[in-house]
This record gives sequence, C-alpha cells and structure tokens, in this order.
Amino acid sequence: MLNAPSCFAQVRGWFRLRLQKAALFIVLAGLTTATAIFAPTSAKAIEIFGLKLFEPAADEGVTVVDPLNYTVTLNIEGEGGDEGLRTRLEGASELIQSKEKPVSGSVGLISRSNSDFEQLLGALYEDARYGGVVRVRVAGRPLEDLPPDTDLTSFEPVPVEITVVPGPQFTFGTVRLEGGEGADLDPVTFGLIEGFPARSTTILDAENKIVDTLRRQGRPLAEVSDRDIVANHSAGMLDVVLFVSPGPIAAFGGTSVEGASKVDSGFVAYMAGISPGKTYHPDELEASERRLKSLETFSSVTVRGADELDESGAVPVQVSVVERKFRYIGLGATFSSTEGGGLEAYWGHRNLFGRAEKLRVEGSVAGLGDTTRFGDLTYRGALLFEKPGVLGRATTFKSQLAIAQEDLDAYRRFSVIGKAGLTYDRTKRQTFSAGIDVEYARITDGFAANRKTLTTALPLEFVFDARDDKLDPKSGFRLLTHVAPAYEAYQGNAFVTVRGEASAYRALDEAKRFVVAGRLAGGSIIGSPLSGIPANRRFYAGGGGSVRGYSYQGVGPKNAAGNPTGGKSYFEASAELRINVTEKIGIVPFIDAGAVSAGSAFENARIRTGAGIGLRYATPFGPLRVDVAVPLNRDPTDPKYGIYAGIGQAF
Repeated sequence: MLNAPSCFAQVRGWFRLRLQKAALFIVLAGLTTATAIFAPTSAKAIEIFGLKLFEPAADEGVTVVDPLNYTVTLNIEGEGGDEGLRTRLEGASELIQSKEKPVSGSVGLISRSNSDFEQLLGALYEDARYGGVVRVRVAGRPLEDLPPDTDLTSFEPVPVEITVVPGPQFTFGTVRLEGGEGADLDPVTFGLIEGFPARSTTILDAENKIVDTLRRQGRPLAEVSDRDIVANHSAGMLDVVLFVSPGPIAAFGGTSVEGASKVDSGFVAYMAGISPGKTYHPDELEASERRLKSLETFSSVTVRGADELDESGAVPVQVSVVERKFRYIGLGATFSSTEGGGLEAYWGHRNLFGRAEKLRVEGSVAGLGDTTRFGDLTYRGALLFEKPGVLGRATTFKSQLAIAQEDLDAYRRFSVIGKAGLTYDRTKRQTFSAGIDVEYARITDGFAANRKTLTTALPLEFVFDARDDKLDPKSGFRLLTHVAPAYEAYQGNAFVTVRGEASAYRALDEAKRFVVAGRLAGGSIIGSPLSGIPANRRFYAGGGGSVRGYSYQGVGPKNAAGNPTGGKSYFEASAELRINVTEKIGIVPFIDAGAVSAGSAFENARIRTGAGIGLRYATPFGPLRVDVAVPLNRDPTDPKYGIYAGIGQAF
C-alpha cells in the first residue's frame, strides 16, 4: 500500500525510485558520505554499487615473489571414502582451493603442503576417522623428505600428489564429565553418546554447550579446564573425559566503560542496563550489547563479564566501545523523462548533546525541468530529532517538523506537519510505538479545490520482526499492526485508520540460493465518508512498492477525469522467488495483486494483478533492485509495462 506521505518517505537517505512507461532514471541516490563536518580528519573510502570512492591509489593485487606454478591431485584409497568426504577434504585443502594461483617459490609450495597435511588430518578427525593416513608427495618425493631449501623450479608446474587413506569411522566409547558436581551435567545432553560417531567437532561443540549451560546457571567463570581423549584403534572407539570447572554462582557487579570520550560514559553505563546484584546471565550481556549498538553512535561495541570476581564475589561488567564519526551528509539525484529531475540532501548529527541524541535536517525537490513554476514542484523539508533512554533504557523519543508540497494525479497538497512520539523496544523482536501527528494542509482533489484541513491523529503501532536480515531476509517473518484515530477539525470529521501487514521468508536449499518470499497487507478507514477524509490519508495502490506493472496510485477508484480518488479499504498480496545466480547477482520472478475500495469493507473492489521479473545486485547497504512488470488485467489508461528501481528488496 502506498499513500501520499510515502512519496517523501526517503528513509534515512535511501531513494525509492519509480520508472513508468518509457521513463529513464539516472540513479545517483545513495551516494551517502558518512564523513565528519568541521573535523580535520581525512575522508575514508566508501563503496557504492561496487565502485570505491575516496580510496587511495593502490595495487589491485598482491605481488607474488618468485611465482611457482603447480598441479595437484587427490587420491582416496581404502574403504570408508565417499563423495561427501572427498568434498570435505577438497574444501580443507588450500593446495586445491588455490590451485590456479602460483605460490611464492619452492619455500612457499613446501610450506603450503605442510599446512595442507595438518588441515587434511583435521578434516579426517572432524569425520571421526582417527586412524586415517595422509601422504603428500611433491615432485615425486615424500613431503617429509624435502629439506626447506629444496629447489623445485625445474619441475614447474610442480606435481603435488595427495593420498588419503580415511580408515574406519570411530564411535564414542566411555564418556565422562568430571568436576561438575552440583551442575547436573549429562554427556548425552551435549551430544556425547556412546556408540555415536566420535567427530572432533562434536566434542568441541559439547564443550561450548557445557560452558554456555553453566553460565546460564549464573556461573560466569565456568570452563572446560582439560580433556583426556584416548583412541582405541582395535575397537574403533574414542574414550572421552572432560574436566569441568563450574565456578561459583555470582551476581553482576559494577559497570565500567572504556573508549567513550565524546559520548557520556555514565550514559553508556546507564544504557548498558546491567543492574548490580542481579544474578549473572549471558543473555543480559547480549541484550546490553544490542541496545548500545542501536544507538548508532559506536562502530564497535563489546559487553562482557570480567575474568575474575571482585572482592564481594560479583562479576564486574566491562563495556568497550569505539566511537564513530558523529556528523554525516548525503546527496542524491534522479532524472525522469516524464517527471523531470530531482535532488535530495541531508545533514545529520548522531551525538548532539553527548547522550546519543540524533538531529537530522533533510530536504528534497522533484519536477525540475518538468515545470517552470515553483508552485508546481514537489518538495519537502524536515527537521528530525531523537533522544534515547527517556523513559527507561528501551524507550526513545522521536519528533519531526516538516513542510511539504506534492502534485500527484490523485491530489495536490501543501502541508505543515508536526509529529512526536515514543517507541518502546520490548524485546529485540517486539517494538511498540505511540505518538501524536498534527497536520495543517491545503488540498485540491476530485472532491474540492484548495480545501483547508487540520488533522490530529494518535497513531499506535506494534511490530514483531523475526527476520534473519532486515535488508535481505532469507528466513523468518515480520508482522505489523497499526491503528490511528484521527479528527479533522475544519470539516469536523472523525475517522479511524486500521491496517496490518505480514511478510514471510523461507530458503529452499541449505546454501539459501533460492528464497520464497510472500507479503499480505490490508487496511480499512472507519467513520467518515470518503470525501471527508483528507486525500493524503486515504489508501492507494500501484507502483514499485505495491502492485508492480501499474502506475503509482493507479490501482483503485478513479473519477470521471481518470484521476485516482483513493479509497477507504485496500488489500495487497505479493509473492517472489529470489534466486541468487552468483554471490552478487540475483533474479526475482514475482506476481503482485491488489485492490482499493471506496468503502470500508472492500465493497465493489476490483482486484488487479501484475507480474514480472527483477534483477538484484548485492551491495553492502542492501540489494540494488530493478523490476520490470506488466499489468495482467490492463485498462486503456494503464501503462503497458512498468520499470521500478530502488535499494533494498521490494518487501
């Protein structure tokens, strides 16, 4: 769903670009320079769409001294080998993985061969093959017989032959955990089960799980202090004894902060939120670290318990941070052959008063070259302010003052907007927000010309975000519910906007190259007749973030002149198959559907569908997106196709 305010929702400097019919956009948006203003430090390199900017000249690659080429073969002999084992061995061999790259002389080849011997032996242990044998021959000679100064250049490309005899897979024999009295530790709980494959990784994972279990019992100094492992080759069994030091149950002590100079260290300790006297738990440290990272004032945050208890028997908390540059600027530009040019600029500060307060000034203008009248331009200017930790550590105050004008097919609007509210991060996945939104506007639409409105709304929102990645999710889901009671004072109209949205993501393969993504959204406005609702607060659909293949606001009711009127209810659905062709490039076939109704209960709504294919290019700040779509039930006034570009996935 797209309503009018979303035209200006250039979230944190990202452009969402829309191409219709034969429009051609030149995308310069996203050239964000995270640089300090008034600071005597040099600009650091940034990378945009794979292009590195402000980077000192440097050689493209590392020069190899005395390059020496070689060939390598891997032979697996005896019983026990399989294709899965071959794949793991090839992955562990640097000789095989880097066979197209020369080594640095004979010394480099001998060194790499010795390293491979150890890596391949480790790979056998990871597969529970403790009787396995690895033999490496270089230029026909056993590796162990080659002095370090052997000259192999006459054999170039030097033949390297690796022979692996895997041997049988060992199983666990006797397994004991000693020294963990009072901690209630059972080897089976940690995957150490007699008769099961005795992989070295299983043992290491068990040690990590044992330590984690003990620390979750409130024991900050827990460790596996030693291990006694004996391989019984005749029986093909591995006997394992792990010596566990649980350590005492302890409470958190005081919090110390290191690395904060311009950010108030007391505020950092407050936002860390570790209460002295509370029983130690690693989840508290993780939540503290996540909370400090969300301030966006630090490039690095580490929160950990000290290695020793203090005199009172508590574990001190150590917070280490690295401050980032607080001032930043950004510029962007667009061009459309049908809508003219556009410019955007913003300036921001991430630590205005020393307690991670954020100030941002932004402005944008569109329609340049398409009109000679200032009054016909689309523009926006805004001042945004945020202050974290106002009513507890998880609460952030957000405010905005903006002036905007837009000239769309559905309406023409000039407005002054003021917003203020609080967001509360209940957990790392759950966020509540509430606030007040006051807007004065002069609107011309299909119902009235130059009508004045004064609208006050009280938006309430809840988001549950369980995605694995917010920019390019491969698994998980996101749910959103939004309720906003509103009153328009000039006409005396009261109404309530209710909408919801759900999206889900699932990888079809282990490598996550194929991802199915789906989205459902809908909403209704209850109370006032359609004409009494300010045009920018009605529902619209169509365009790059909605039903692709149709023009922006092109889905839904229209007046006699063919212009959108908006509606009181809407529904949208989208499905995509995201296919990663390479690490950087992906293709996305998709289908969208949507409808907008003039009534609150979807009466007489006509479902419109569009389908197409998209191209994705991975960047550090999210995938660059270009979608081409066609309307499947096109009206004469609809475009024959739509092209949409932006940063980030469509949903």
